Amino acid sequence: MFNQTSRASLAQPTTLPDYDRPYGLPAFKTVEDAIAAYDGDDAIQVLYPQVIADAAETFLSGFPGQVLYAVKANPHPAVLRILWSAGIRNFDVASIREIDLVRQIAPDSELYLMHPVKSRKTVRHAYENGVRHMSLDCLAELDKIIEETGGATDLTLHIRFSVPSDGSAMPLVGKFGADFDTAIDVLHAARPFASKLGVCFHVGSQCMDVEAYARAIAYVRRLVDQAGVRIDSLDCGGGFPVSYPGLSPNPMATYFEAIRQALRANAFGDLDTIGEPGRARCAEGGATLTRVELRKVQDLYINDGSYGSLFDAAQCGWKFPVRRLSGDAEDGTITGFRLFGPTCDSLDVMEGPFNLPSDIEEGDWIEVKNLGAYGQTLATDFNGFQSDATVAVMNRT
Repeated sequence: MFNQTSRASLAQPTTLPDYDRPYGLPAFKTVEDAIAAYDGDDAIQVLYPQVIADAAETFLSGFPGQVLYAVKANPHPAVLRILWSAGIRNFDVASIREIDLVRQIAPDSELYLMHPVKSRKTVRHAYENGVRHMSLDCLAELDKIIEETGGATDLTLHIRFSVPSDGSAMPLVGKFGADFDTAIDVLHAARPFASKLGVCFHVGSQCMDVEAYARAIAYVRRLVDQAGVRIDSLDCGGGFPVSYPGLSPNPMATYFEAIRQALRANAFGDLDTIGEPGRARCAEGGATLTRVELRKVQDLYINDGSYGSLFDAAQCGWKFPVRRLSGDAEDGTITGFRLFGPTCDSLDVMEGPFNLPSDIEEGDWIEVKNLGAYGQTLATDFNGFQSDATVAVMNRT
């Protein structure tokens, strides 16, 4: 798939440092080098190890508590290796496959099964594989956990409750989370079975409202006071945003400070505090290199799409940053293009507009940025167009 001669030429110590090799990927200095070495016909998925490592450090040094990685955001083994190397030791998993994957890549890590609804087999498998943190949002799930762990007394149970997510680009209200009264009932029922008891919430994906976390923590205070139940931990969930066109969040430090102040204001300073970011850890550390197969006026037909890594561009209308790898137009003009993916399905369209050089044409390559979270993860093999080509690129451009 990748020309070995071209790749070998990049493997000299002055071009490709040894520390970039353990991730198990073909590694290149630039995306242009990766394309030059590629003899396949699909899009190319790119990971930028240093960007992912830097994002991990942002949370490790700034978040006021313990940091998890939400594996669902991007479970690629290379991402897990990069994060482990960067110091991440705790992972949020949701399934048997995610448990087994993390155990294989990072066997000494601490796993948190934070999916509020799990199959019985998943609960048993998790417990047998050392998972002692589990989330739930109803009494039926509590009964399931008790039964499938044989009434274990060494569990940390995290009660998920619902909070408004109006300040997020992708609200998560409705599927998971107990309402106020139900949460009180579950807290009372879970306390005798939990070695440690915590509460958790999610303010919504790509949360643009810094104060959403503070409001949720104040809600926890009211909930715990009303329940009269001692808790040991508070999980702030994920939702930490990254920059997309039209979605420019405040600096991450402002989110951390808002959480820190809310913990103090609500007398939670002595609790174990947890955060489980996914998107903010790896979105900017990934991209897709896609080739133009045809141009029709202001429509570009490319070899990746909504059934590939551009799901959010199609379904959510997100306008990911793009650039043509061969440079600007000769006259410097820019045009807003609509993109069509490679499948036979007419739903495979990304309206955009995506601003690219006006003279773009068949054969040109486009880098679609900030797809390291969910984009690469949600790709399917519909119509046979899934790309298995993933590379590490050392220079972030």
